[in-house]
Amino acid sequence: MTRRSWSVIFYFLVIFFGLSVNAFGINIYISPSGKDSNKGSKQSPLLTLNGARDRIRELRKSGPIKETIYVIIENGVYYMSRPLELSSEDGGSAAAPVVYKAADGASPVFYGGIEIRGFTKVNDQLWKAFVPQTANFGWYFEQLFVNDKRAQRAVSPDTGFYYLKSADETILDKRGANAGFAVQQVWLDSVDAAKELSLVETKEWNDVIFHFYHKWDYTRKRLQFYNPENSSFYVEGKSMKPWNRLDSHTLVAIENYRQALDHPGEWFLSRSGELFYIPLPGETIEHTRFMAPVLDRFIVMQGNEQTGKQVEYIRFENLRFKVSRYQTGAGGIEPMQAGAQVDAVILADFASNISFMNCEVGQIGTYAFWFRKSCSNCTVQHCLMQDLGAGGIKIGNVISPQKGVPVYSDTLKTDPIDSIAFQKYLTRKIKIDNNIIRGGGKIFPCAVGVGILNGSDNTVSHNEISDLFYSGISVGWVWGYSYSAAKRNTISFNHIHHLGWGVLSDMGGIYTLGPSEGTVVSNNTVHDIYAYSYGGWGLYTDEGSSGILMENNLVYNCKSQGFHQHYGRNNIIRNNIFAFNGKSQLAATRIEKHLSFSFTNNIIYFTKGELTAGNWHKVNILSDSNCYWDTRTPHIKFDTISFDKWQNLGRDQHSVITDPMFVAPESYNFGIKNSALCRTIGFKPFDYGQAGVYGSAEWKQKAALQPGRMKQFSIEHFPENRTGRD
Repeated sequence: MTRRSWSVIFYFLVIFFGLSVNAFGINIYISPSGKDSNKGSKQSPLLTLNGARDRIRELRKSGPIKETIYVIIENGVYYMSRPLELSSEDGGSAAAPVVYKAADGASPVFYGGIEIRGFTKVNDQLWKAFVPQTANFGWYFEQLFVNDKRAQRAVSPDTGFYYLKSADETILDKRGANAGFAVQQVWLDSVDAAKELSLVETKEWNDVIFHFYHKWDYTRKRLQFYNPENSSFYVEGKSMKPWNRLDSHTLVAIENYRQALDHPGEWFLSRSGELFYIPLPGETIEHTRFMAPVLDRFIVMQGNEQTGKQVEYIRFENLRFKVSRYQTGAGGIEPMQAGAQVDAVILADFASNISFMNCEVGQIGTYAFWFRKSCSNCTVQHCLMQDLGAGGIKIGNVISPQKGVPVYSDTLKTDPIDSIAFQKYLTRKIKIDNNIIRGGGKIFPCAVGVGILNGSDNTVSHNEISDLFYSGISVGWVWGYSYSAAKRNTISFNHIHHLGWGVLSDMGGIYTLGPSEGTVVSNNTVHDIYAYSYGGWGLYTDEGSSGILMENNLVYNCKSQGFHQHYGRNNIIRNNIFAFNGKSQLAATRIEKHLSFSFTNNIIYFTKGELTAGNWHKVNILSDSNCYWDTRTPHIKFDTISFDKWQNLGRDQHSVITDPMFVAPESYNFGIKNSALCRTIGFKPFDYGQAGVYGSAEWKQKAALQPGRMKQFSIEHFPENRTGRD
């Protein structure tokens, strides 16, 4: 058939469906009042995103489409019954992409849940509704959103945590390095918790959830048995990891039993379908909206793994996606750093040239985005991600695209990134720019704002990342010196702050792992990182971090240190400002023969604590041309070594002890008035005010953490540190 014949048939179909064609492309319309049996025109709109996708598939039966296809979504509320599923046949081309966008001036919102109605007053302090889907079909949701805010399922204690007294483990399946099945018997230090749980009926035990917060990990388990004779509780699952067991430093919360429903804003759903809610002050039944999540995902983009054909050239603009669920499995949740295996509501595999612009994702049970396997040239820009079950965005798969690569060595010449396996499976060139990511870790407190796992050549820039319980940005997924696929990633101009909240430990505002040659961490502002016990760090090069440049970063108000290297090689730490950090300013841990890192042209300013911690004075570091200033004394020490003796050891030969004369350090204005100092140590002033989002004043204001939330970021609100460590 000739090209002209294809065109005739195509335009006949467009006219048949009543779609509009103009100089800009083809328009397909969606409206809350539409039907998927309609034609998709403005006068006869469709109802769902999948309906629009199917209409595009019908158009393509006549041949390739050379025009941009716009799926125009009218203003209103849409309730999704299933995710939008896109395959390699649903994309466009560079010249003719497929664009899902809000109508001009519209702000449509897609909900992955349903409203719960029929609440009545039990009394002034308690409301109740009947959920027939629960009573009749066993639908049991674990999240509830009230007036567009996540409500707290009945939990004890209402504020803070219990502490674990002790934990014993019986391994029942000893196969493998980590036992496949074990039972843990735990004791709490709270008599009240034992009394409350003794009132829970045996048939309800399995719905009671134990939350364990231990070091950098989080574990969630279902109650299996309560022994009233010794007030112990039994949970089960995989055996505890030997390097991070449940112990007397573990924080504990207990959720989802009727006796814990005692605080305004809490709710509880019984298996018989009774949904109870204690209203907040000022709430009325008439003006309170309840939403329960149904969907796990909003969008799934899945190319063809066998053929390698990708889903590509699709854009999403000015859309909002809200309310998704997470359902705890029978075995609970085993610990996993960064929530690495947690799903996302927008998931892409074998996808390229996908973009999200000016979208919002919130009130979800997992991560917002995951560009997982074989994704490239995708963008998330000017998007708001908040109220997250996990974190904001993950890049790359948990599993490396290629196994059996030799352990890192100085003589390793071949870069496996050039292999066929890497070309096919490695995620790369993802751009995460000018986004707001906040209020994460609601279900998985171990999650991160942005996590690059096995991915290379990605850019994370100008993002506002705040109000998480663990690290802000995590880069790399190899512990030690084995080959890592995380190369040449750029982390720049991000504003990362108010992390940790005294819940987890061993975190960094920016955290790296494994050999990462070509990775640059620059022009970020990191502050207010507060761990539960040890490890509230600003910049943290963890196990095997190598080949990383960290420069022009401002780091202040971190509980432990502004910079810490666990172990690594050939990292460059230069031209940074570290100020007002807590226990000490700088730390290094593992002593190795090779050069661990160079530390030059930095300014260190402090008013409390020590200068260094750990083995800073023993690790192989090239340290020079730095400025050190302790406002209390000119006699600084590296561990117990005076500055003179330190220089006699060949360290910091051209460094100085002098006041950098910041403009107003008490107000966190770190402009430098001492220009002579800059010349002396070769420090190049940088504009740290450029970190964070850019654009309109409204967008910048939206990025700011609310003052009320910031006030809660204080030692008085954090759990008591009982570890005795920094």
